Amino acid sequence: MRRFLLFLLCGLLLPGPLSAATGNHLVGQKSPYLQQHAQNPVDWYPWGEEAFERARRENKLIFLSIGYSTCHWCHVMAHESFEDQQVAALLNADFVAIKVDREERPDIDQVYMQVTVALTGSGGWPLTVILTPEKVPVYAGTYFPKESRYGRPGLLDLLPQIAARWRQHPEHIRDSGRQLLERLNRPRGTAVTDLGEELFERADTSFKSSFDARYGGFGQAPKFPRPHGLTYLLRRYRQTGDERLLSIVTTTLDAMRRGGIYDQLGGGFHRYSTDREWLVPHFEKMLYDQAGLALAYLEAWQVTGRQRYADTVREILDYLLRDMRDPEGGFYAAEDADSEGVEGKFYLWRLAEVKKVLGAEDAVFFAAAYGIAPEGNFAADIRGEQPGMNILHLARSLPSLAVEHKMTEAQLRARLAADRAELLAARDRRVRPQRDDKVLSAWNGLVISAFARAGRVLDAPVYLRTAQRTADFIQRMRDRQGRLLRRWREGDAAIPAFAEDYAFLARGLLDLYRADFDPRRLRQATALAQQLLDRFRAAGGGFYDTADDAEQLVSRPQSLFDGALPSANSVALEVLARLYLLTGDDHWERAARKLLARFSAEVSDSPTRYAQLLQGAMLLLQPTRQVVLVGPPEAETTGQLLDILQHRYLPETSLLLLPPGQSALLADLAPHSAGMRMLGGRPTVYICRDFSCQKPLTDPAEVAARLAKPPVAGRP
Repeated sequence: MRRFLLFLLCGLLLPGPLSAATGNHLVGQKSPYLQQHAQNPVDWYPWGEEAFERARRENKLIFLSIGYSTCHWCHVMAHESFEDQQVAALLNADFVAIKVDREERPDIDQVYMQVTVALTGSGGWPLTVILTPEKVPVYAGTYFPKESRYGRPGLLDLLPQIAARWRQHPEHIRDSGRQLLERLNRPRGTAVTDLGEELFERADTSFKSSFDARYGGFGQAPKFPRPHGLTYLLRRYRQTGDERLLSIVTTTLDAMRRGGIYDQLGGGFHRYSTDREWLVPHFEKMLYDQAGLALAYLEAWQVTGRQRYADTVREILDYLLRDMRDPEGGFYAAEDADSEGVEGKFYLWRLAEVKKVLGAEDAVFFAAAYGIAPEGNFAADIRGEQPGMNILHLARSLPSLAVEHKMTEAQLRARLAADRAELLAARDRRVRPQRDDKVLSAWNGLVISAFARAGRVLDAPVYLRTAQRTADFIQRMRDRQGRLLRRWREGDAAIPAFAEDYAFLARGLLDLYRADFDPRRLRQATALAQQLLDRFRAAGGGFYDTADDAEQLVSRPQSLFDGALPSANSVALEVLARLYLLTGDDHWERAARKLLARFSAEVSDSPTRYAQLLQGAMLLLQPTRQVVLVGPPEAETTGQLLDILQHRYLPETSLLLLPPGQSALLADLAPHSAGMRMLGGRPTVYICRDFSCQKPLTDPAEVAARLAKPPVAGRP
């Protein structure tokens, strides 16, 4: 059978005839992606029993299209094919067409993406899969044009061929699909590999070998932000003192911040760079990228003290507060790359436009700093735009520009900030890209981590309050049985949560506890982690993506490696390890070690694909500290001790705060802390390893000296 690739979306199901006036079966769906296709001439169904029952009754194949609302090539395929009457006629006659929003149903996407990669060697979105009425995949691919070109089959040719083959040889097609599923569902090997320092050394070497020393990042083009790879390298720098690892991180962060991948006016990062230099981005903005990169820049600020990293964190988070926050307290999923049908149009500038906003003199000054040229720097021949369009990027170093204009760097920064504010105000009057305004539990868990940690490290109460409010909102996304739900939009919470929702939210709550020391957050994180163990755990260790009572797909998905998002298993490993270090309950440690052992062979084979998981593994395989601070939060000395414990980069250190007289609040969660008291009436710090503590300390200088270096085997 000829292999193929496609990439699109799906939905749910509703009965009734297709009508140009009423739309198709996607009408009424909450997903912005499905709503984009509700008026297509294709008779789309959302994923659900109604569509499959019709396919069985009429003996038709299913045309499954998976994508998401801010996917550029999904838009391209939609305009070319799904809005086209010829393509729609073929689909409506011979197939039952289903659309799925991959962000609402990552389980469906994971199952059929695995099929696509197995058949074609690659994947992506839009994703297109042909299924039997029993949901068995028989054909898969990504983007397909309407008509065949450049060696890629078009839907007008492909659909009749597949439909004819199904009418002539249905059992042959079914057999092929069943054989494919059997291969994909074979139990993975359970080999266990001993993991130790050698694993981390190999990961370090691999990152070094793929690092682009000239432009930062890894590999050539396209280049994606890899925040969990960068935070892994910062942890390894703390452990080893290897300056090369730190240089990889700072070179990459600086290059991205200067480049067109960063929104120089509004803050926040675009999805990826199409070129090696970080200049020309794919312009969509994803919530999870903002959260991950905010943490990478925040940790770089802690390690280096370079103000530009703290500034970048604030700009990212301020962008989220300004443009991506729902009034109820959650954060939206994404912003599109396209506006007015053109990718990037919202973000591009002609020199004449800049002059109109800033005036001729300031425009020349600003253009020198941000690389704005009369001829433009945007590849018009590639994107179909008119010449003269510019992507803003820092083309000059600010110190050299300050010298040239005979001003201090502070004066230069103030002038550029004023110019950026004027241009941002002018840009806000343009037609904005579409915003995907659904709220996802998992992605908001990442955002809670970013705001909570930035709040404590940068002494920014507004960020901490944001994390608290978001956590309270997401915790309310429950069904009648009290189970977490995946998606909220327009007052409607729906879709049973997946493992990543539980894991990411649990980590966010642990980070929030570290910031505000509200025991309620620790209890909430503990409850989510226990539900992971009860409802998602695989027999061999680790977690499935779906709960044990979830809809049964043709395969039960289990996400392993860390991609644009860290995997549920990687974040779960960190959560379990941190709960063990906070509570001393070896229930959590056993689960964490079993998870790590389950994936040890895969991690050992390709460690850089598991950069987030390696960070959790460090908490199990390398020396850690448990710190308990006993003292009234309002006391001056308590504040001095918290400054040390909260602002410094201490990724291997857990922290509990015990206000005197309130130890009962944590006694059942962290019984090892029950006997800890203030010495001489002074706030006191207990520094422990393997829950064996050294002499308590009351002098902030002694505490700072003790924590300056990471622990080594045998002592804290």
